[in-house]
Amino acid sequence: MRNIWIVLGAIFLIIGLVIFGNQVVLMVKESLKYGIPTTDLLPLIALNMIRDIPLILSLSLFLAIILAVNKFYKDSEAIVMNSLGVGDKHFMVFIQPVVLPIFIFILLLTTLVVPWTKQQKSLIMSHSDATSEFAFIRQKEFQKFKGGDIVFYANKVKDGTEGIQQTMEEVFIYALANGEPIIILAKEAQKYTNLDTNSAYLRLKDGVRYHGFPGDTNKRILNFDLYDLQIVDGEQRQDNIVFAQTESKSMIDLLYSNDSKDTAEFQWRISQPLSIFILSFLGVLLGKASPRGGKNLGLLFGVAIFILYNNALMVAKSTLEHGEISAWIGLWWVHLLVFFIIVLLYGYRHEKLSTAWRFLLRKV
Repeated sequence: MRNIWIVLGAIFLIIGLVIFGNQVVLMVKESLKYGIPTTDLLPLIALNMIRDIPLILSLSLFLAIILAVNKFYKDSEAIVMNSLGVGDKHFMVFIQPVVLPIFIFILLLTTLVVPWTKQQKSLIMSHSDATSEFAFIRQKEFQKFKGGDIVFYANKVKDGTEGIQQTMEEVFIYALANGEPIIILAKEAQKYTNLDTNSAYLRLKDGVRYHGFPGDTNKRILNFDLYDLQIVDGEQRQDNIVFAQTESKSMIDLLYSNDSKDTAEFQWRISQPLSIFILSFLGVLLGKASPRGGKNLGLLFGVAIFILYNNALMVAKSTLEHGEISAWIGLWWVHLLVFFIIVLLYGYRHEKLSTAWRFLLRKV
């Protein structure tokens, strides 16, 4: 147990530094891209870190069990204990005083803390959207919208009242419409939101629109007084809002809801701590090795299984959200499948499967 705690702390520190550092970089890029205020940046980074703790802690514990049990066998201590009748099933019980506190901690995180963090993040992002709805366009800087399909440049940007309304002058836009390049030059532009569709537009004034590049044989030129260009899709924005509302609901609301998305979110929150117990049993089996065997093989298998396990849970969650499977099947089939693999591996290691097979053949 002491070895597991020590290795767990070391692995959590290493993985945490990598992931949390990546979160800081991504949030800074996102703040520059969408104009998130600096005062909201640090809270968003902290909330994202809390959100990722259950996954990092689960992986760290799983790898720590594999390494601790592997060291137990490498030092031949487990070999001696095996000869005294203490085997894998006993080791699975011995590590539970480490697994149980982490299970309770992750359960509290996934059911109480993480939904609260997602709710707070949604409030901060909503506040940022409200305050910077017309304030994320910057002067003399090329900016991309719609995944790079639209490139925008304004030579002058004038803020209106409290920075909410902006007027852009000497505007250049490159866009793709049905795969065809469009270049737009306008003297003035303003950004506004259609309240019915929740889509964001640029209203361009006194400009020229070129279909095709200069020099192309098939080129069209259009002069306009007013021209509206969509830069944010309202349907996609609404989907993100609905998704955030589901993630921030309480466990009681999710339990009594008949919506498939709520059911998937409820099972997902339970699945993360439940996987801790299942992976702890598997970790003991993967950590078992001979003194002369390779010490990293079980670790490599462990990382691969952890990735496949979590990906299968996410696929099952997505399938349940779309109503393609029953809630009774939901995410539970993934846990049952992994547990069945553990039983097969345990039976193979202890030759119980071959014994049962020979017994069935004799009966036949």
